[in-house]
Amino acid sequence: MSPTFRSLANPNYRLYAAGGVVSNVGTWMQRVAQDWLVLLLSGNSAAALGITTGLQFLPFLLLGPFAGLLADRLPKRRVLQLTNISMAVPALALGVLAVTGTAEIWHVYVLALVLGIASAFGSPARHAFVSEMVEPEDLTNAVGLNSASFNAARLVGPGLAGVLIAGLGGGEVATGWVILVNALTYAAPVLTLQRLDASRLAVPAPVAAKGLRAVREGIGYVRRRSDLLLVLAVVFFAGTFGLNFQMTSALMATEVFGKGSTEYGLLGSFLAVGSLAGSLVAARRAEFTLRTVVVSAVVFGAAVTVAGALPTYTTFALMCPVLGVTALTLITSANGYMQVNTHAEVRGRAMALYLMVMMGGTPLGAPLLGWVGEVLGARWTLLLGGGVTVVGVVAAVGVRWLLLRRPVPRFDPVVANRVA
Repeated sequence: MSPTFRSLANPNYRLYAAGGVVSNVGTWMQRVAQDWLVLLLSGNSAAALGITTGLQFLPFLLLGPFAGLLADRLPKRRVLQLTNISMAVPALALGVLAVTGTAEIWHVYVLALVLGIASAFGSPARHAFVSEMVEPEDLTNAVGLNSASFNAARLVGPGLAGVLIAGLGGGEVATGWVILVNALTYAAPVLTLQRLDASRLAVPAPVAAKGLRAVREGIGYVRRRSDLLLVLAVVFFAGTFGLNFQMTSALMATEVFGKGSTEYGLLGSFLAVGSLAGSLVAARRAEFTLRTVVVSAVVFGAAVTVAGALPTYTTFALMCPVLGVTALTLITSANGYMQVNTHAEVRGRAMALYLMVMMGGTPLGAPLLGWVGEVLGARWTLLLGGGVTVVGVVAAVGVRWLLLRRPVPRFDPVVANRVA
């Protein structure tokens, strides 16, 4: 088997990845449909789009540490099954509301928040569960393949959603049917997780500490690691100000270039071409380094800034694969570094902090950039977003060099819950 796909030789991981692809296609379809529904209900309001995005990611900011503790205390496979079912419920509700023509903007806000809560509790377990399925030497490859799976779905989902919405009339009812399709796709990971061979899973001992003490131990573990702190700072600036394609591409398609749902959906597919390529390259890497995380973040920020200045829909669409490559190189490198360089017993809490910082910044950045789009124009959501990303990453590197220089162990020699 090719080194790029060596983790697929593991039957548990192969089954898990198959279920993930189905669910991810549905997720990307709903993202496009939900954004289009918001634009229809709000009269193309950038602020409403920003609020919806912010509410969907707010739970990552508020619940991240407790979600990580849940991943370290309970069987991750069961957590993932329950959270997938919990994500299907708000998708089903929103789809029914839209199909029946009774959806209002506040319905979208509330259900986006509910979906975000379920996703916030499932994400740390999903990231940490990979290390239980594959051998340690295959973890880097599996992390890259997870990103490839997500972005293969991203290649199909947005374009398929755009075509379906346009084919069904382009209105509120059309978005509802697409969202209902997503609700059904959550069955795939629930069923494939049930079929995994439990005897082949390397399940770590559950964390002994409980409640706030265990949360503090997870935070303390990361706080003592200047390398992990740098990764968190980098993903904060990139996630808050740069990785808002769900909103910025919608604004560029509609406000700047005057396009419809099909062209908007295709932008997501063009982004996914680059993202998939970046993920497959990452899967071939032997290791993830801090240098890769930092350099890829600076290059990504610069690419976002350039995209904001492009004059036509065609040039913007051609830039989307570049954005995808640079974004996924950053995300995969940061994600992989956190997973490979944290101890198994605290990995759920460490990954929860990573997701809290990366995705929890969206409730701050999305409404702010939405306001910028309304006041200054859609282009400035990219021009400012990319510029702030570059400046923030460079500042974070400078702060670590000046104040936080410490020896960086590949693995912390002391497990967090054994430290006084």
